[in-house]
Amino acid sequence: MSAILRDPLLHARPVQEGDLDQIMEIERRAYPFPWTRGIFSDCLRVGYCCWLYAMEETIIAYGVMSVAAGEAHLLNLTVSPEWQGQGLGRRQLRRLLTLAAEHGADAVFLEVRVSNHPAISLYRNMGFNEVGLRTGYYPGKRGREDAMVLALSLLGS
Repeated sequence: MSAILRDPLLHARPVQEGDLDQIMEIERRAYPFPWTRGIFSDCLRVGYCCWLYAMEETIIAYGVMSVAAGEAHLLNLTVSPEWQGQGLGRRQLRRLLTLAAEHGADAVFLEVRVSNHPAISLYRNMGFNEVGLRTGYYPGKRGREDAMVLALSLLGS
């Protein structure tokens, strides 16, 4: 286990509107087609599960998930590029899965770019299975990119 995960200065908390400047800076560095500030604001406004990990006052990871009608949908899971590869994505995903179960979800769904091999590996290692494909779902530099749809049952866990 990485030293970062044992550091007492690393803490999880809900995202607040005041966090969006830092989140947007990470989002722009992490993705060629980042979410907009408006999307994050809307997620907060409607009460989605929005959690982050911070080291002191610096945000290093965040996730956004909706939960309704017994299903959760993981919408965004991001680790700041300089903190990737240290287990924070897995840690954030575990937190969101726990929250999904606490909110009564029986299953969690997500879409991931077919080219995002590190994320696909993480999700598969956490028990997600491919259940579909959304053709042309994401914008790409050369047109559109497909999304793999993954699902995880929370029943019996």
